[in-house]
Amino acid sequence: MSELINNSKFRKEQLKQLILKLHEGESAESVRKQLIESLKSIPYGEVVEVEQELISEGLPETEVLKLCDIHGSVLEGNVDLSAAKAIPEGHPVDVFINENAELKAVAAKARNLLSTLQQVDENEFPEIKLALLSLFHQLMDVDKHYQRKEYLVFPYLEKNEITGPPKVMWGKHDEIREQLKGCIEILKTPDLTIHDLNDSLELLFLPTLQALVDMTQKEEEILFPMCMDILTTDEWWNIHRQTLEFGFTLYDPEVEWKPEGFSEESDDTTISSDGSIQLPSGSFSAKEIMAILNSVPFDMTFVDKNDKVKYFTQGKERIFARSRSIINRDVRLCHPPGSAHIVEKILEDFKSGKASHAPFWIQKKGKFIKIEYFALRGDNNEYLGTLEVSQDLTDNRSLEGERRILSYTDEKP
Repeated sequence: MSELINNSKFRKEQLKQLILKLHEGESAESVRKQLIESLKSIPYGEVVEVEQELISEGLPETEVLKLCDIHGSVLEGNVDLSAAKAIPEGHPVDVFINENAELKAVAAKARNLLSTLQQVDENEFPEIKLALLSLFHQLMDVDKHYQRKEYLVFPYLEKNEITGPPKVMWGKHDEIREQLKGCIEILKTPDLTIHDLNDSLELLFLPTLQALVDMTQKEEEILFPMCMDILTTDEWWNIHRQTLEFGFTLYDPEVEWKPEGFSEESDDTTISSDGSIQLPSGSFSAKEIMAILNSVPFDMTFVDKNDKVKYFTQGKERIFARSRSIINRDVRLCHPPGSAHIVEKILEDFKSGKASHAPFWIQKKGKFIKIEYFALRGDNNEYLGTLEVSQDLTDNRSLEGERRILSYTDEKP
């Protein structure tokens, strides 16, 4: 046992010295070579301990933040995950990892599209620019992934006196958010040219994509294995229950994680102590209201006063596809760029009080679809949000006469 302790102490001291060499300006490739020669691989827990020790010994967090990408690239592929715990399907960490896979796939598409700019002429550029804008808007969805780490996971690490690494990682989150916003602002520039975009590639676009992908590596090689060791099942259950408050990123879990011995009751809806929701005209349980909302013959989507998608019904026959990855997403990003200005106008007029109802109807695959937007207002007429209601009226339009005879099943009238 003492030999193992001594080995751990030796490895951490060696890793600390190598990171300090990066701090002093030695090249990342040289440090990587020394790492491979002297240490081969580092247990994931020791990487976190070393980072924490460096901060405790006086290396400023801002400096560790600057070094984060460099020492992350040096450690890539050299972190020992052999002792990492298995991750159950649907577990919060499993969700994070699946989100990372989607983020990396979108980042790869963006990178590939950017690599074609040299062969694109000015006539093709507007279409390429629009495709890139869509991809970077998708990547901006990583904000929900980061917020769940910051507000749900990091507090439990801090409770276990692991404070330095979360602060450093949070700093990287903020950098990536700002970089993504910068990319989107450039792509939204009306008179942007291919030359302008090419000039921004090495300065902003490619570093942004690399930073985002590098963060997935830091999570999967270091943060998540450590969290699986430290956090209890109770703590993970609390994280899981609060996840929908923030939303998913580009991924909708197919499996609902339920740790053994925990209640099967839904915890996603706040209910009173006696299990009912009391309203002025009556009451019902969370299960009853869920069944009601999912049984109405139309789709409903609720957007709150901050323009975030907060809820949608999950009926058997949907008119428009919905995934839980849109939860807490800006509603403008849930519509094609060509119709974004209409959404913006509706929100503006609903908030100002100029209008409260916006109806549309379209023909889609032989069906007559009516789409209506309703402004939701409180007792003092304050704006609470917008409700989108979509309904297939194809059969209703063909109704004639009366039906007074009882008839069951889903047969057509």
